[in-house]
Amino acid sequence: MASTQKIVDILKKQNITHVIGVPDNGSARIYESLRKDPEIDVITVTREGEAFAIAAGLYIGGKKPVIIIQNTGLLESGDAFRGTVFNMQIPVVVFIGYRGYHNRDAEGKWVDSVATFLEPTLNAWNLPYKMCETDTDIGNIDWAFEKAADTSLPAAVLLIGHAT
Repeated sequence: MASTQKIVDILKKQNITHVIGVPDNGSARIYESLRKDPEIDVITVTREGEAFAIAAGLYIGGKKPVIIIQNTGLLESGDAFRGTVFNMQIPVVVFIGYRGYHNRDAEGKWVDSVATFLEPTLNAWNLPYKMCETDTDIGNIDWAFEKAADTSLPAAVLLIGHAT
């Protein structure tokens, strides 16, 4: 994945006030770094669906949150996504850890079924996204913030791998 510091630097450049979500193996270093940073508040939740409701409330209250969750949690939180940030037109950026992306069998098929479901689900939910695997993809994070601002709807960044 792209370097943790570059991701944090972009969040600061975008004036993010809060990061909400459930840390996982891929995002653990990002959360670790953010917890040490006094400029951005970190809110961990017990279920990913809660992150969408909290982000909506923070946005309505004049803050600028982002959500960082894994693809399994996104799939679990579909109704919370629909009923809050999508229906309420909250321009939040959602960072989604792409669990299973590199786990393929000899024929190139995904071994972890969550990888199979992620992108078709994002397309069905009209959640625009771009991937961020290395530092060369870091501009896709700015794209997501621009897309969310232009549409007044959520946009996503798919985080591939573990933060370095």
